[in-house]
Amino acid sequence: MTSPYRSGEDHILLAVRLTPNGGRDAFDGVDVNGDGHTHLKARVTAVPEKGKANKALIALLSKAIKVPKTAITVVSGETSRQKILRIGGDPEDLKFKIDTLASA
Repeated sequence: MTSPYRSGEDHILLAVRLTPNGGRDAFDGVDVNGDGHTHLKARVTAVPEKGKANKALIALLSKAIKVPKTAITVVSGETSRQKILRIGGDPEDLKFKIDTLASA
């Protein structure tokens, strides 16, 4: 299985499939969608209105990989379940943290 991220010079782009109103805030491993693209599965208790679910996702990811919330932005999929997040920082360190998170 391929990884759910791509490296940049000072960031990574992380593919996420978000389930809002999911009963708990958690990550559910890595999965492949019908198009063959790999993504990290996440669920949050927040509802999908006015960006609440996106904010909850950013807060959850920020806490899990220990980066500031301001380092994470939604670059595509603002209103979709499939999202691409840009996470600023050292790509090697971020990849290690995401791999650890995905395998937990």
